[in-house]
Amino acid sequence: MGDDKKEVKRKVSGDEAASASEERPKWNSKTQYMLTCIGFAVGLGNVWRFPYLCQIYGGGAFLIPYLIALAIQGLPLLYLELAIGQRLRMGSIGVWNSISPYLGGVGMASMMVSLLVGMFYNSIVAWVMWYFFHSFQDPLPWAYCPLNENRTGYVKECEDSTSVNYFWYRETLNISPRVEISGSLQWGMVLSLLCAWAVVYLCFIRGIETIGKAVYITSTFPYVVLTIFLVRAMTLPGATVGLTYLFTPDWETLKNPKVWLDAATQIFFSLSLAFGGLIAFSSYNPEKNNCERDAVIVGCINSATSIYAAIPIFAILGFKAQTNYNTCVDRNILSLTNAFDIGEHNITSENYNDWLFSLNTTDPDIVSDLELRTCELQTFLDQSASGTGLAFIVFTEAVIEMPGSQVWAVLFFVMLFSLGLSSMFGNLEGVLTPLLDLKLVPKWMPKEIFTALICVICFAMALIFTLRSGNYWLEIFNSYVGSVPLLVIAFFELIAVVYVYGINRFNDDILFMTGKKPNWYWQACWRVISPLTLLLVLVAYVVVQAQQRPKYPAWNPEYVDFPETDLQFYPDWVFAVCVLLAAVPCLLIPLVAAYKLVQRMCLGSRNLQEQERHHANPYSNQGSYSNQGPSSNHGSHSNRGFSHDV
Repeated sequence: MGDDKKEVKRKVSGDEAASASEERPKWNSKTQYMLTCIGFAVGLGNVWRFPYLCQIYGGGAFLIPYLIALAIQGLPLLYLELAIGQRLRMGSIGVWNSISPYLGGVGMASMMVSLLVGMFYNSIVAWVMWYFFHSFQDPLPWAYCPLNENRTGYVKECEDSTSVNYFWYRETLNISPRVEISGSLQWGMVLSLLCAWAVVYLCFIRGIETIGKAVYITSTFPYVVLTIFLVRAMTLPGATVGLTYLFTPDWETLKNPKVWLDAATQIFFSLSLAFGGLIAFSSYNPEKNNCERDAVIVGCINSATSIYAAIPIFAILGFKAQTNYNTCVDRNILSLTNAFDIGEHNITSENYNDWLFSLNTTDPDIVSDLELRTCELQTFLDQSASGTGLAFIVFTEAVIEMPGSQVWAVLFFVMLFSLGLSSMFGNLEGVLTPLLDLKLVPKWMPKEIFTALICVICFAMALIFTLRSGNYWLEIFNSYVGSVPLLVIAFFELIAVVYVYGINRFNDDILFMTGKKPNWYWQACWRVISPLTLLLVLVAYVVVQAQQRPKYPAWNPEYVDFPETDLQFYPDWVFAVCVLLAAVPCLLIPLVAAYKLVQRMCLGSRNLQEQERHHANPYSNQGSYSNQGPSSNHGSHSNRGFSHDV
């Protein structure tokens, strides 16, 4: 009898040791967790995508569909991901596989999207680092055109366009005239990309332990820089013109269905939903945590950041438009002064229009031969740009005109680097956490080595973006990986939680974690509003894209209308790659479900359940949940949430 007791004691001790070895990592503080989620959600899109949408869609009027989309799509999906990750305490694959083995493809799709997005996203960070390193030169290298080979003039491509365009397209990208012309690796970009991945690895080397320290800088510094830019931008001439343009609503644009579609997709993508990163981050929380409050705070800060960033951006765009307008008028004044032998200071910017009308009335032929430019302030304000066009062309051009341009360039690119790096934490976490949770990493391999291996693989695959055609491929990945797959994944996440896991069980889980059940607003969104609107956005997005064959803007110095971009159709094989990038992550969902169904039919339910129990969630704490949770009177009900039973 005594031997039996000793054996039982040894077995219990062994189980406790195994449990301790598998203990889930935890955040050092709630602040680290919140800053990490905010850093992941607030990214480059808040700075260069949201202002662009406001610019083309009626300024302040765009805020109406944007905030509506936040309320019925963004916040409910964000709350759902944070809650399900916190309760099941696993990465994306483990969470959906725990709910049902047929849903394992949802997690795999999230992981693939995170991998692909991380590849091109860190390539943008590499471009930012390239500009950052060049920002210490005086004068800035994009402020002037280089001399030609004979040193008798400037390079023709630069003269025909601008020094800013030349530095971006030729010095930085050395871009090819068509996407099918790959060209060679650009070694400057390769080195920048290597540096970008090295920084990500160093910040990620020990998982949330090192991420939690890095986010104190990467998540807060952009707000410091934005505030500095806000103060400086408000003192620039033309700032009020830009802000008036931003906040003056054009209500007619709300009649355009594409405005509502773009608002829905913007709020969805800017919150980084369906990547799996938010699920992974919340899985490191204690089970007793108010995830509802977390979701509201992260969602509102993300949207407030977009609006806050738009103010200095539009003030600077107004300054740029005013500067370009003044330059245009000054050139026309010089032409008129020389042609009509008028006194040097007789024509000014204030009376320019009166002089032009008078001279055009008396000598229309002479004025016509001068080929004067049309100078309208509204035209310069309407010259919209987003993404890399805003960061590396429009903004860098504005910085040249600002006193102390090197300081503002350094601050701007450090801000972009911080935004990109904090978003990369979530992308990489969406890849690593599922692989670690599913025990796919050999036990002999330290986590640091495995993380390094993933970074090296991503770096090698991302070399495609350092080719001469790399910018075209990055736009392809951005357009097709970060669009339809995320909408499809999010739709299946809602269906999985509400109709497979069970909305009542999910409500009980939230009651256990937060002490209160979700109110009617969350219930209505999860059950009906969010799935329907998400499905509507998905269908509308696909229909809009399918109506026309996609084109891309090519930078071609031989183009007849150069420096205008040459709009070209994608070659058939490139278009096929586009379709595959959008389709493959989505196809993983039905393929995994079909595989599990065939496996169940071949192995039989008994053997399959044995396999599923072997791979059960090691962090589930089933016993404590069934004893403490709100569903403690329904033991089988509690346990189902952490097994692979359908």
